[in-house]
Amino acid sequence: MCGIIGYVGRRDALDVLVGGLNQLEYRGYDSAGVALANGGDEAAGRDADGAASADVDVVKRAGELSALEAALEERTPAGTTGIGHTRWSTHGPPTDANAHPHTDEDGSVAVVHNGIIENYDRLKDELIAEGHRFESDTDTEVVPHLIERELEAGSPPEAAVRRAVEQLSGSYAIAAVVADTDAVYAARNDSPLVLGIGDDGYYLGSDVPAFLEHTDRVVYLDDGEFVRLTPDGWTVTSPDGEPLDKPIETVDWDLEDTGKSGYDHYMLKEINEQPHALRQCLSGRVDELDGRVELEELDDLIEDPPEAVQFVACGTSYHAALYGARRFRDRGIPAQAFVASEYATEVPPTGDRLVIGVTQSGETADTLSALREARNRGVETLAVTNVVGSTAARECDHALYIRAGPEIGVAATKTFSSQLVALNLLVEGVANGPRSGVRPRSDGVRGRLAALRELPGQVQQVLDESNAAEVARTYLDSSGYFFIGRGYNYPVALEGALKFKEITYEHAEGFPAGELKHGTLALVTADTPVIAVVTGDDEIARKTVGNVKEVEARDAPVIAVTDGRSDVERYADEVLEIPKAHSVTMPLLANAQLQLVAYHVANELGRSIDKPRNLAKSVTVE
Repeated sequence: MCGIIGYVGRRDALDVLVGGLNQLEYRGYDSAGVALANGGDEAAGRDADGAASADVDVVKRAGELSALEAALEERTPAGTTGIGHTRWSTHGPPTDANAHPHTDEDGSVAVVHNGIIENYDRLKDELIAEGHRFESDTDTEVVPHLIERELEAGSPPEAAVRRAVEQLSGSYAIAAVVADTDAVYAARNDSPLVLGIGDDGYYLGSDVPAFLEHTDRVVYLDDGEFVRLTPDGWTVTSPDGEPLDKPIETVDWDLEDTGKSGYDHYMLKEINEQPHALRQCLSGRVDELDGRVELEELDDLIEDPPEAVQFVACGTSYHAALYGARRFRDRGIPAQAFVASEYATEVPPTGDRLVIGVTQSGETADTLSALREARNRGVETLAVTNVVGSTAARECDHALYIRAGPEIGVAATKTFSSQLVALNLLVEGVANGPRSGVRPRSDGVRGRLAALRELPGQVQQVLDESNAAEVARTYLDSSGYFFIGRGYNYPVALEGALKFKEITYEHAEGFPAGELKHGTLALVTADTPVIAVVTGDDEIARKTVGNVKEVEARDAPVIAVTDGRSDVERYADEVLEIPKAHSVTMPLLANAQLQLVAYHVANELGRSIDKPRNLAKSVTVE
């Protein structure tokens, strides 16, 4: 949520800032703004009385980025140093006044901020008592006033920003510019921030796409670090001001990967990219002949595998964690999945446990807090993530990358399916490691690995042959939608409902099929389609068919997602077919159909599919 872009260099900063904000729209936002400093000597900018000699030029607007662009046509600030922001409201509604950047009293300092400043009430009261006037409802506005106070006390700009940041409690990524100073100052704590090293200047972003069109050379910042960017270079220092030698890394995807490639929406593009994403996830990791998974990055973990596993995750990633926990249990390894925000209040892990954080961005605040809690308890941690260099990947003892490539749509699609494949690889690697003899060893390893290798082609078949668009149009005006499944299909039913409500804004609920008769049947009517995921022909499938009969008897339309082996189509009004596959991969095929249903319903309803209201791609506040 929220996006930051900053630039210092030898080109027009406004073009860089607006371009960066366009690239950050996917994170979710409700207002946007830019601030340009007019440059100059860092020691200048104040008169003999400490007053500013020039202002920072700020333009900001509530609403879509187009509103800001329209305002910039009327007033175009100039300069080669600036910061920009897309805001996702936490303190105060989306208004022009609450939009970032925020300034101090005389307009000589501008600040953008992601996160939450927990002690802003106390700081604001203190500043008001000193005579400062505030214009917004936000927590962020205290920061430029704190900087102003330090400047008036005689501190040079860098020291003023640093001392202001030292007074803050909470999570933040902060960037600031000061009038008559050709520099951008920034700091992070529990909120992502990355530098871009270009040929024509230096960049700052909350995410790499903010400046990827200009450079693929990046420096990832860690908590407590402070940054100063000037046209002549960049420095990163520790909390106590000591210079740090930070490595420069190269991002292995380009801006073309983040485009729509002719699709109407990023979400549809990313649904259709799933076969490629799954191949990338599997590449070089599966040896079918030997029945082995090769995860070089996890060799130490596989050599000495845990006796039990705990997952922590949120939202879509939590559904992947539920699936992963079941896969571990099926291989004889005790496993549980926790909602990350609840984890700190649960009973501490006991015995030999591994805590796995599943997080697409690697920056999800609740998941990071849960992983840190686990580490505080002395437990080994593993991040399953898509983003190399993310906070989770850097802080955990181990990292397993899902290799899905950049995902721009807020609703996760290819990252969810890639998470499921990555978790399958992890399970097979751990369960068949050197110490696997202490557990029942399955003879079906080669079959499961072969099923994973076949999966990309089978997902492509589903995408090519799906009738989800016709089904979506048939049930467009329903009053509610229920998604049911059992076993491995239960997490996919939950994910199907989540995806549906995220982008259609219609009521949808997912739950285990057996729970229908424990309350939910009271809501089932002829106007509430039930989407049932029924695969295979085992006892789980037969019981799910029984649940389908229950809703059919109450006149509810039934949409069956099935491979045709359970005969459920006899009781269904519509059928979404998937190929016959292994029991551990069929849920991924069903998931593709559910994603398409959600997409087509949302498209028919004219929803904002890539940027659903009130939602953000990366949730960096708890």
